[in-house]
Amino acid sequence: MTTAPPAASSTSRFTTLFASLGPGILMAAAAIGASHLVASTRAGAEFGWQLAWVVLAVNLLKYPFFAAGARYTAATNESLLHGYLKQGRGYLLMFTSLNTIAAIASTAGVCMLTAAMLTQFVPLPIDVLAFLVLVSSLALLTLGHYQLLDKFTKVIMLALTLTTLIAVTLAFKHSAATVATVTSESPWQWAYVGFLVAMMGWMPAPIEVSAWNSLWLIEKKKTQTVTSKQAIFDFNLGFIVTAILAIVFLALGALVMHGSGEQFASSGAKFASQLIDLYSDVMGQESRYLIALVAFLCIFSTTVTVIDGYSRTLDIGWQLLTHKQDCSARLTRVMLLVSGFAMALIWFFKGALLPLLEFVMTLAFMTTVIFAWLNYRLMTSDSLAPKHRYGIKMKILSWFGLAYLLSFAAVFIYWKLFMS
Repeated sequence: MTTAPPAASSTSRFTTLFASLGPGILMAAAAIGASHLVASTRAGAEFGWQLAWVVLAVNLLKYPFFAAGARYTAATNESLLHGYLKQGRGYLLMFTSLNTIAAIASTAGVCMLTAAMLTQFVPLPIDVLAFLVLVSSLALLTLGHYQLLDKFTKVIMLALTLTTLIAVTLAFKHSAATVATVTSESPWQWAYVGFLVAMMGWMPAPIEVSAWNSLWLIEKKKTQTVTSKQAIFDFNLGFIVTAILAIVFLALGALVMHGSGEQFASSGAKFASQLIDLYSDVMGQESRYLIALVAFLCIFSTTVTVIDGYSRTLDIGWQLLTHKQDCSARLTRVMLLVSGFAMALIWFFKGALLPLLEFVMTLAFMTTVIFAWLNYRLMTSDSLAPKHRYGIKMKILSWFGLAYLLSFAAVFIYWKLFMS
Protein backbone atom coordinates (compact mmCIF):
# COMPACT_ATOMS: atom_id res chain seq x y z
CA MET A 1 0.00 0.00 0.00
CA THR A 2 2.89 2.36 0.60
CA THR A 3 4.61 1.70 -2.74
CA ALA A 4 1.87 3.00 -5.07
CA PRO A 5 2.44 6.74 -4.55
CA PRO A 6 6.20 6.61 -5.35
CA ALA A 7 5.46 4.67 -8.55
CA ALA A 8 2.87 7.20 -9.59
CA SER A 9 5.27 9.99 -8.68
CA SER A 10 8.06 8.42 -10.77
CA THR A 11 5.70 8.10 -13.74
CA SER A 12 4.62 11.70 -13.30
CA ARG A 13 8.23 12.90 -13.15
CA PHE A 14 9.10 10.95 -16.29
CA THR A 15 6.08 12.37 -18.13
CA THR A 16 6.99 15.90 -17.05
CA LEU A 17 10.61 15.40 -18.09
CA PHE A 18 9.65 14.00 -21.50
CA ALA A 19 7.23 16.87 -22.08
CA SER A 20 9.97 19.37 -21.22
CA LEU A 21 12.20 17.93 -23.93
CA GLY A 22 12.12 19.88 -27.13
CA PRO A 23 14.75 22.60 -27.79
CA GLY A 24 17.67 20.20 -27.35
CA ILE A 25 16.01 17.56 -29.52
CA LEU A 26 15.27 20.19 -32.16
CA MET A 27 18.94 21.15 -32.05
CA ALA A 28 19.88 17.50 -32.57
CA ALA A 29 17.52 17.30 -35.55
CA ALA A 30 19.17 20.38 -37.04
CA ALA A 31 22.63 18.92 -36.43
CA ILE A 32 21.98 15.44 -37.82
CA GLY A 33 21.98 16.31 -41.47
CA ALA A 34 24.75 16.86 -43.97
CA SER A 35 27.39 16.73 -41.24
CA HIS A 36 26.35 13.18 -40.34
CA LEU A 37 24.88 11.58 -43.43
CA VAL A 38 27.36 13.12 -45.88
CA ALA A 39 30.47 14.25 -43.97
CA SER A 40 30.63 11.46 -41.36
CA THR A 41 29.74 8.77 -43.88
CA ARG A 42 32.30 10.09 -46.38
CA ALA A 43 34.92 10.21 -43.62
CA GLY A 44 34.32 6.54 -42.86
CA ALA A 45 34.03 5.55 -46.52
CA GLU A 46 37.27 7.22 -47.57
CA PHE A 47 39.43 6.83 -44.45
CA GLY A 48 37.91 4.03 -42.41
CA TRP A 49 38.08 4.68 -38.67
CA GLN A 50 40.97 7.18 -38.81
CA LEU A 51 38.80 10.26 -38.31
CA ALA A 52 36.59 8.86 -35.54
CA TRP A 53 38.65 10.64 -32.88
CA VAL A 54 38.42 13.89 -34.86
CA VAL A 55 34.62 13.65 -34.92
CA LEU A 56 34.55 13.13 -31.14
CA ALA A 57 37.11 15.88 -30.54
CA VAL A 58 35.27 18.50 -32.58
CA ASN A 59 32.04 17.71 -30.74
CA LEU A 60 33.79 18.09 -27.38
CA LEU A 61 35.65 21.29 -28.29
CA LYS A 62 32.50 22.98 -29.61
CA TYR A 63 30.43 21.98 -26.57
CA PRO A 64 30.90 25.20 -24.51
CA PHE A 65 29.80 27.38 -27.42
CA PHE A 66 26.65 25.32 -28.08
CA ALA A 67 25.82 25.04 -24.37
CA ALA A 68 25.69 28.83 -24.13
CA GLY A 69 22.25 28.88 -25.72
CA ALA A 70 20.54 26.72 -23.10
CA ARG A 71 22.55 28.00 -20.13
CA TYR A 72 22.15 31.70 -20.86
CA THR A 73 18.41 31.46 -21.51
CA ALA A 74 17.83 29.19 -18.51
CA ALA A 75 19.61 31.74 -16.30
CA THR A 76 18.12 34.97 -17.70
CA ASN A 77 14.92 34.02 -19.58
CA GLU A 78 16.37 35.98 -22.49
CA SER A 79 17.70 34.75 -25.82
CA LEU A 80 21.35 34.86 -26.83
CA LEU A 81 20.46 37.67 -29.22
CA HIS A 82 19.36 39.85 -26.29
CA GLY A 83 22.67 38.98 -24.68
CA TYR A 84 24.62 40.06 -27.77
CA LEU A 85 22.73 43.37 -27.75
CA LYS A 86 23.67 43.93 -24.11
CA GLN A 87 27.32 43.50 -25.13
CA GLY A 88 26.86 46.21 -27.74
CA ARG A 89 24.77 46.85 -30.85
CA GLY A 90 27.73 46.05 -33.08
CA TYR A 91 27.93 42.49 -31.75
CA LEU A 92 24.31 41.77 -32.59
CA LEU A 93 24.69 43.44 -36.00
CA MET A 94 27.74 41.27 -36.77
CA PHE A 95 25.91 38.11 -35.71
CA THR A 96 22.77 38.94 -37.70
CA SER A 97 24.68 39.90 -40.85
CA LEU A 98 26.71 36.68 -40.88
CA ASN A 99 23.60 34.73 -39.91
CA THR A 100 21.74 36.08 -42.96
CA ILE A 101 24.38 34.66 -45.31
CA ALA A 102 24.51 31.37 -43.40
CA ALA A 103 20.71 31.06 -43.45
CA ILE A 104 20.46 31.16 -47.24
CA ALA A 105 23.44 28.86 -47.83
CA SER A 106 22.51 26.28 -45.20
CA THR A 107 18.86 26.13 -46.23
CA ALA A 108 19.92 25.54 -49.83
CA GLY A 109 22.34 22.79 -48.81
CA VAL A 110 19.99 20.75 -46.63
CA CYS A 111 17.07 21.26 -49.02
CA MET A 112 19.02 19.93 -51.99
CA LEU A 113 20.22 16.96 -49.95
CA THR A 114 16.62 16.20 -48.91
CA ALA A 115 15.57 16.40 -52.54
CA ALA A 116 18.43 14.07 -53.49
CA MET A 117 17.18 11.45 -51.04
CA LEU A 118 13.63 11.94 -52.28
CA THR A 119 14.74 10.97 -55.81
CA GLN A 120 14.89 7.39 -54.50
CA PHE A 121 11.11 7.47 -54.16
CA VAL A 122 9.90 10.10 -56.64
CA PRO A 123 11.28 10.21 -60.23
CA LEU A 124 11.32 13.99 -60.69
CA PRO A 125 14.17 16.46 -61.35
CA ILE A 126 16.06 17.43 -58.20
CA ASP A 127 15.24 21.14 -58.50
CA VAL A 128 11.51 20.33 -58.68
CA LEU A 129 11.81 18.07 -55.63
CA ALA A 130 13.77 20.78 -53.80
CA PHE A 131 10.92 23.19 -54.43
CA LEU A 132 8.41 20.64 -53.11
CA VAL A 133 10.55 20.05 -50.01
CA LEU A 134 10.62 23.78 -49.31
CA VAL A 135 6.86 24.12 -49.77
CA SER A 136 6.21 21.13 -47.47
CA SER A 137 8.55 22.48 -44.81
CA LEU A 138 6.99 25.93 -44.94
CA ALA A 139 3.49 24.47 -44.72
CA LEU A 140 4.46 22.46 -41.65
CA LEU A 141 5.96 25.52 -39.97
CA THR A 142 3.37 28.15 -40.90
CA LEU A 143 0.39 25.98 -40.00
CA GLY A 144 1.69 24.50 -36.77
CA HIS A 145 4.68 26.68 -35.82
CA TYR A 146 6.64 25.56 -32.77
CA GLN A 147 4.09 23.20 -31.19
CA LEU A 148 3.81 21.03 -34.30
CA LEU A 149 7.56 21.18 -34.95
CA ASP A 150 8.22 20.09 -31.35
CA LYS A 151 5.98 17.02 -31.58
CA PHE A 152 7.06 16.13 -35.12
CA THR A 153 10.77 16.22 -34.30
CA LYS A 154 10.49 13.96 -31.24
CA VAL A 155 8.91 11.26 -33.43
CA ILE A 156 11.48 11.74 -36.19
CA MET A 157 14.41 11.56 -33.78
CA LEU A 158 13.12 8.36 -32.17
CA ALA A 159 12.58 6.72 -35.57
CA LEU A 160 15.97 7.94 -36.82
CA THR A 161 17.86 6.64 -33.79
CA LEU A 162 16.23 3.20 -33.91
CA THR A 163 16.64 2.68 -37.67
CA THR A 164 20.24 3.93 -37.65
CA LEU A 165 21.21 1.56 -34.84
CA ILE A 166 19.57 -1.32 -36.74
CA ALA A 167 21.51 -0.35 -39.87
CA VAL A 168 24.89 -0.23 -38.13
CA THR A 169 24.20 -3.56 -36.40
CA LEU A 170 23.58 -5.12 -39.80
CA ALA A 171 26.72 -3.47 -41.13
CA PHE A 172 28.90 -5.01 -38.40
CA LYS A 173 27.60 -8.46 -39.36
CA HIS A 174 28.60 -7.96 -43.00
CA SER A 175 31.86 -6.07 -42.57
CA ALA A 176 34.47 -8.74 -41.85
CA ALA A 177 34.74 -10.14 -45.36
CA THR A 178 34.63 -6.81 -47.15
CA VAL A 179 36.95 -4.44 -45.27
CA ALA A 180 39.40 -6.62 -43.36
CA THR A 181 42.15 -6.28 -45.97
CA VAL A 182 41.56 -2.66 -47.00
CA THR A 183 44.51 -0.28 -46.61
CA SER A 184 43.36 3.18 -45.61
CA GLU A 185 44.91 6.29 -47.11
CA SER A 186 45.99 8.91 -44.58
CA PRO A 187 43.65 11.92 -44.34
CA TRP A 188 46.52 14.08 -43.03
CA GLN A 189 47.62 15.35 -46.42
CA TRP A 190 47.28 18.80 -47.96
CA ALA A 191 44.95 17.42 -50.60
CA TYR A 192 42.32 16.66 -47.94
CA VAL A 193 42.42 19.95 -46.00
CA GLY A 194 39.31 21.16 -47.80
CA PHE A 195 37.38 18.02 -46.87
CA LEU A 196 38.50 18.12 -43.24
CA VAL A 197 37.46 21.75 -42.85
CA ALA A 198 34.11 21.11 -44.52
CA MET A 199 33.46 18.09 -42.29
CA MET A 200 34.25 20.03 -39.13
CA GLY A 201 32.27 23.10 -40.22
CA TRP A 202 28.97 21.30 -39.71
CA MET A 203 30.12 18.89 -37.01
CA PRO A 204 27.87 18.62 -35.13
CA ALA A 205 26.30 21.79 -36.55
CA PRO A 206 27.09 25.46 -37.18
CA ILE A 207 27.65 27.33 -33.89
CA GLU A 208 24.75 29.70 -34.62
CA VAL A 209 22.43 26.78 -33.84
CA SER A 210 23.02 27.71 -30.19
CA ALA A 211 20.89 30.81 -30.78
CA TRP A 212 18.10 28.64 -32.18
CA ASN A 213 18.18 26.50 -29.05
CA SER A 214 17.88 29.67 -27.01
CA LEU A 215 14.80 30.89 -28.93
CA TRP A 216 13.17 27.44 -28.95
CA LEU A 217 13.60 27.29 -25.18
CA ILE A 218 11.79 30.62 -24.83
CA GLU A 219 8.96 29.29 -27.03
CA LYS A 220 8.79 26.15 -24.88
CA LYS A 221 8.49 28.26 -21.73
CA LYS A 222 5.43 29.99 -23.19
CA THR A 223 3.42 26.77 -22.96
CA GLN A 224 4.88 25.11 -19.85
CA THR A 225 7.29 25.55 -16.99
CA VAL A 226 10.85 24.47 -17.78
CA THR A 227 13.40 24.61 -14.97
CA SER A 228 17.08 25.38 -15.53
CA LYS A 229 17.93 21.78 -14.70
CA GLN A 230 15.44 20.47 -17.28
CA ALA A 231 16.70 22.90 -19.93
CA ILE A 232 20.33 21.87 -19.47
CA PHE A 233 19.39 18.17 -19.37
CA ASP A 234 17.45 18.60 -22.62
CA PHE A 235 20.41 20.30 -24.29
CA ASN A 236 22.93 17.73 -23.07
CA LEU A 237 20.72 14.86 -24.23
CA GLY A 238 20.38 16.34 -27.70
CA PHE A 239 24.11 17.07 -27.92
CA ILE A 240 25.11 13.57 -26.80
CA VAL A 241 22.71 12.04 -29.32
CA THR A 242 24.31 14.05 -32.13
CA ALA A 243 27.82 12.94 -31.11
CA ILE A 244 26.85 9.26 -30.87
CA LEU A 245 25.02 9.28 -34.21
CA ALA A 246 27.99 11.03 -35.86
CA ILE A 247 30.14 8.02 -34.92
CA VAL A 248 27.36 5.65 -36.01
CA PHE A 249 27.23 7.20 -39.47
CA LEU A 250 31.04 7.10 -39.69
CA ALA A 251 30.86 3.43 -38.72
CA LEU A 252 28.38 2.77 -41.52
CA GLY A 253 30.73 4.38 -44.00
CA ALA A 254 33.76 2.50 -42.66
CA LEU A 255 32.03 -0.88 -42.45
CA VAL A 256 30.01 -0.76 -45.65
CA MET A 257 31.59 1.63 -48.14
CA HIS A 258 35.29 1.76 -47.23
CA GLY A 259 37.36 -0.01 -49.87
CA SER A 260 34.49 -0.38 -52.33
CA GLY A 261 36.29 1.66 -55.00
CA GLU A 262 33.25 3.85 -55.61
CA GLN A 263 33.72 7.58 -56.20
CA PHE A 264 30.98 9.93 -55.05
CA ALA A 265 29.29 11.85 -57.87
CA SER A 266 28.66 15.58 -57.53
CA SER A 267 25.11 15.22 -58.87
CA GLY A 268 22.55 15.10 -56.07
CA ALA A 269 20.39 12.33 -57.53
CA LYS A 270 23.43 10.23 -58.48
CA PHE A 271 25.02 10.74 -55.06
CA ALA A 272 21.87 9.56 -53.30
CA SER A 273 21.63 6.51 -55.54
CA GLN A 274 25.29 5.63 -54.96
CA LEU A 275 24.92 6.03 -51.22
CA ILE A 276 21.89 3.74 -51.03
CA ASP A 277 23.38 1.22 -53.50
CA LEU A 278 26.56 0.83 -51.48
CA TYR A 279 24.54 -0.05 -48.39
CA SER A 280 22.09 -2.39 -50.10
CA ASP A 281 24.81 -4.24 -52.04
CA VAL A 282 26.32 -5.45 -48.77
CA MET A 283 23.29 -5.57 -46.49
CA GLY A 284 20.80 -6.95 -48.97
CA GLN A 285 18.30 -5.32 -51.29
CA GLU A 286 15.65 -5.56 -48.61
CA SER A 287 17.52 -2.87 -46.68
CA ARG A 288 17.43 -0.36 -49.53
CA TYR A 289 14.23 1.37 -48.54
CA LEU A 290 15.16 1.22 -44.86
CA ILE A 291 18.36 3.16 -45.51
CA ALA A 292 16.61 5.52 -47.92
CA LEU A 293 13.94 6.18 -45.29
CA VAL A 294 16.57 6.84 -42.61
CA ALA A 295 18.32 9.29 -44.90
CA PHE A 296 15.16 11.08 -45.96
CA LEU A 297 13.77 11.42 -42.41
CA CYS A 298 17.13 12.63 -41.20
CA ILE A 299 17.51 15.36 -43.79
CA PHE A 300 13.87 16.40 -43.96
CA SER A 301 13.79 16.99 -40.19
CA THR A 302 17.00 18.99 -40.62
CA THR A 303 15.46 21.11 -43.38
CA VAL A 304 12.39 21.93 -41.29
CA THR A 305 14.43 22.89 -38.24
CA VAL A 306 17.00 24.84 -40.28
CA ILE A 307 14.29 27.00 -41.88
CA ASP A 308 12.62 27.58 -38.52
CA GLY A 309 15.83 28.21 -36.59
CA TYR A 310 17.47 30.62 -39.02
CA SER A 311 14.21 32.49 -39.62
CA ARG A 312 13.59 32.95 -35.90
CA THR A 313 17.08 34.29 -35.25
CA LEU A 314 16.92 36.64 -38.24
CA ASP A 315 13.48 37.89 -37.24
CA ILE A 316 14.46 38.56 -33.62
CA GLY A 317 17.84 39.98 -34.62
CA TRP A 318 16.46 42.60 -36.99
CA GLN A 319 13.58 43.27 -34.57
CA LEU A 320 16.05 44.14 -31.81
CA LEU A 321 18.20 46.21 -34.15
CA THR A 322 15.27 48.22 -35.57
CA HIS A 323 13.20 48.39 -32.34
CA LYS A 324 10.10 46.99 -34.03
CA GLN A 325 7.36 45.04 -32.28
CA ASP A 326 7.11 41.24 -32.40
CA CYS A 327 4.96 40.03 -35.32
CA SER A 328 4.16 36.44 -36.30
CA ALA A 329 3.42 37.52 -39.89
CA ARG A 330 6.95 38.90 -40.18
CA LEU A 331 8.41 35.54 -39.14
CA THR A 332 6.47 33.90 -41.96
CA ARG A 333 7.79 36.51 -44.41
CA VAL A 334 11.34 35.84 -43.27
CA MET A 335 10.84 32.11 -43.83
CA LEU A 336 9.57 32.82 -47.34
CA LEU A 337 12.48 35.14 -48.15
CA VAL A 338 15.14 32.73 -46.85
CA SER A 339 13.52 29.86 -48.76
CA GLY A 340 13.27 31.94 -51.94
CA PHE A 341 16.94 32.92 -51.92
CA ALA A 342 17.89 29.32 -51.05
CA MET A 343 15.95 28.07 -54.05
CA ALA A 344 17.81 30.55 -56.26
CA LEU A 345 21.11 29.19 -54.92
CA ILE A 346 19.98 25.63 -55.70
CA TRP A 347 19.21 26.65 -59.28
CA PHE A 348 22.65 28.29 -59.49
CA PHE A 349 24.42 25.03 -58.57
CA LYS A 350 22.19 23.11 -61.03
CA GLY A 351 21.87 19.93 -58.96
CA ALA A 352 25.58 19.69 -58.09
CA LEU A 353 25.09 18.54 -54.50
CA LEU A 354 28.62 17.95 -53.21
CA PRO A 355 30.08 21.28 -54.44
CA LEU A 356 27.16 23.10 -52.81
CA LEU A 357 27.54 21.24 -49.52
CA GLU A 358 31.31 21.74 -49.42
CA PHE A 359 30.80 25.47 -50.05
CA VAL A 360 28.20 25.73 -47.28
CA MET A 361 30.15 23.67 -44.73
CA THR A 362 33.40 25.55 -45.42
CA LEU A 363 31.58 28.86 -45.00
CA ALA A 364 30.19 27.56 -41.71
CA PHE A 365 33.66 26.66 -40.42
CA MET A 366 35.11 30.07 -41.25
CA THR A 367 32.29 31.90 -39.44
CA THR A 368 32.31 29.45 -36.52
CA VAL A 369 35.29 31.21 -34.96
CA ILE A 370 33.31 34.46 -34.68
CA PHE A 371 30.13 32.83 -33.39
CA ALA A 372 32.11 30.81 -30.83
CA TRP A 373 33.91 33.92 -29.58
CA LEU A 374 30.60 35.79 -29.22
CA ASN A 375 29.15 33.01 -27.05
CA TYR A 376 32.28 32.69 -24.92
CA ARG A 377 32.37 36.45 -24.39
CA LEU A 378 28.73 36.45 -23.32
CA MET A 379 29.06 33.52 -20.91
CA THR A 380 32.04 35.15 -19.14
CA SER A 381 30.74 38.75 -19.15
CA ASP A 382 29.79 40.89 -16.17
CA SER A 383 26.22 41.17 -17.48
CA LEU A 384 25.66 37.58 -16.31
CA ALA A 385 25.34 36.75 -12.62
CA PRO A 386 28.58 35.16 -11.31
CA LYS A 387 26.86 31.85 -10.47
CA HIS A 388 25.74 31.48 -14.10
CA ARG A 389 29.06 32.38 -15.75
CA TYR A 390 31.41 29.71 -17.06
CA GLY A 391 33.73 28.34 -14.41
CA ILE A 392 37.38 27.46 -14.87
CA LYS A 393 36.67 24.05 -16.45
CA MET A 394 34.38 25.48 -19.12
CA LYS A 395 36.79 28.36 -19.70
CA ILE A 396 39.70 25.97 -20.29
CA LEU A 397 37.63 23.86 -22.66
CA SER A 398 36.57 27.06 -24.44
CA TRP A 399 40.20 28.19 -24.80
CA PHE A 400 41.15 24.87 -26.32
CA GLY A 401 38.13 25.09 -28.60
CA LEU A 402 38.96 28.59 -29.82
CA ALA A 403 42.61 27.65 -30.34
CA TYR A 404 41.54 24.61 -32.37
CA LEU A 405 39.13 26.62 -34.52
CA LEU A 406 41.64 29.40 -35.15
CA SER A 407 44.42 26.94 -36.00
CA PHE A 408 42.40 25.04 -38.56
CA ALA A 409 41.08 28.28 -40.05
CA ALA A 410 44.66 29.48 -40.49
CA VAL A 411 45.68 26.14 -42.05
CA PHE A 412 42.74 26.31 -44.44
CA ILE A 413 43.55 29.88 -45.52
CA TYR A 414 47.19 28.91 -46.09
CA TRP A 415 46.12 25.84 -48.09
CA LYS A 416 43.69 27.87 -50.17
CA LEU A 417 46.23 30.58 -50.96
CA PHE A 418 49.39 28.55 -51.49
CA MET A 419 48.66 24.83 -51.83
CA SER A 420 45.39 24.35 -53.70
